[in-house]
Amino acid sequence: MPTLRVATRGSALALWQARYVAARLRDADPELDVVEVVVETEGDRNRAVPIGEIGGRGVFTKEVQLAVLDGRADLAVHSAKDLPSSPELQPDGLVLAAFPVRADARDALVGSTLDALPPGARIGTGSVRRRVQLTDRRPDLTFADLRGNIGTRLDKASQHDAIVVAVAALERLDRMDAVSEVLAPTVVLPQVGQGALAVECRPDVAAVVSVLDDATTRRCVEAERAWLATLGGGCDLPAGAYATIEQDGSLRLRAMLASYDGRIVLRDENDGDGAALANRMLDDGGRDLLG
Repeated sequence: MPTLRVATRGSALALWQARYVAARLRDADPELDVVEVVVETEGDRNRAVPIGEIGGRGVFTKEVQLAVLDGRADLAVHSAKDLPSSPELQPDGLVLAAFPVRADARDALVGSTLDALPPGARIGTGSVRRRVQLTDRRPDLTFADLRGNIGTRLDKASQHDAIVVAVAALERLDRMDAVSEVLAPTVVLPQVGQGALAVECRPDVAAVVSVLDDATTRRCVEAERAWLATLGGGCDLPAGAYATIEQDGSLRLRAMLASYDGRIVLRDENDGDGAALANRMLDDGGRDLLG
């Protein structure tokens, strides 16, 4: 019986994701034996430090990728939002073989709805993207850093008037009961790749893994990633993008870029050309926002 080793972080959410991929691989080939290889990342070791201060995108993926490159594992499962978007940061010897069907990409408030928050309410989130968009809607809001796994964040929700968590994470861990309001993309645009998984592997394993690839998810996530790569930013950037397929089959890419204080928020959209949309937003004042 052939065996595939799946590298993953050890959080409850990461393990759910790895086991989901393993189950889909077994569905495609019941003869496969799939085992987990748990890896600790820089982001896991430094949970008290804002992600941007310890390297931004890549802090949850580098060690997992290394496990595949050095032969400890055959493939790696990531949250697509954690992967650096620039092609030059894609490690030699690895390919993005599959983006499985995407889950809900939206964010949610836990603790209160947006309209019910009192003046000056304290929101727990470590994401500048979420902060600037909520500030655009409610300039009175205040914010406190919040990091840790989903269980830790939910445990700390009572210390704030509300916290912001990705819907996909709550769905996967069966914690939708905690949601007070799902935030529409018109209110808070998701992070690039949010809700999607990315399965990375060596080329010799790609044929096995590629059966999990969903063409619609890949099309949308690659448009978002092209937009972010052109901006040259990562998860510490006050930016978000979300691509969807319209009823006529065309792709629509909506994006947001803001100043770090949230006082200026640029929004634009196009037919899915991420690089073109990013360049237009940079020309329309985005370069000044990014300094």
